[in-house]
Amino acid sequence: MKKLTQVISSAMLLYQMSDGTDKEDPVIALLQAISTNGSINQAAKSIGLSYKATWERIKTINNLSPTPLINRQTGGSGGGGTVLTEEGQAFLSKASLFRFELQKLVNFFHDSPEDAYAMLRTLRGMEMKLSARNVWLGNITHIEPGAVNSVVTISLKGKDIIVSSITDNSVKRLCLEVGKEVYAIVKATSVMLSLDVVPGKISARNVLKGTINRIAAGAVNDEVIIDIADGNTVTSILTSESVRNLHLASGTEVSAIIKASSVLLAIP
Repeated sequence: MKKLTQVISSAMLLYQMSDGTDKEDPVIALLQAISTNGSINQAAKSIGLSYKATWERIKTINNLSPTPLINRQTGGSGGGGTVLTEEGQAFLSKASLFRFELQKLVNFFHDSPEDAYAMLRTLRGMEMKLSARNVWLGNITHIEPGAVNSVVTISLKGKDIIVSSITDNSVKRLCLEVGKEVYAIVKATSVMLSLDVVPGKISARNVLKGTINRIAAGAVNDEVIIDIADGNTVTSILTSESVRNLHLASGTEVSAIIKASSVLLAIP
């Protein structure tokens, strides 16, 4: 009963955040626009966002969802497209209950309190505003305490793991323990890229292998977005010269290298 009360209180807070208006939640609005239009460009126009802002929101949604909600397709005779996965359609349907049908939502809480609470945490994570470009949701699988710092291992959805080195005090303050859900946060400027790296022969603890999805060129620096396992992405900011020297392009297989000390942790 205590758990159910906490869930309903959280739902009421989310509902009240809409100020009693019909203004739609930005995450739900984007999912609905993609479901309707099947295109990032058209979805961006329909909700009044730039293409880049929409792309960034899609990356965040997929990185923080337990399973990918949005499938980005490129190329082909139709020029590619962007659609919701089956999980995305299911999420959108349930999220609509959360926002616009409060009475049905309360019934849903009563029938499935654990599922409802999990959805609330996912929505809140998606709505976080951070300057860091990389945010992933995962579960702690191991904590190795040290004299000053602890090494925390996090399993992301799929096969990838992230290792973070934080102070013992931070571990205690965040009440971290094996099995707990956490967000792993990394600045794009802290992500190095390599075409050929052997994990056991490099000092950095994190090596995420993937394929470059796109490169956004800038005047001095380029933004490189890499698809890794199970719908997650990694964003790296490199100098344009480095991108040219490495001959990076869409479809190139690369390894994203991240020091454990560059991985910050937060709790849902």
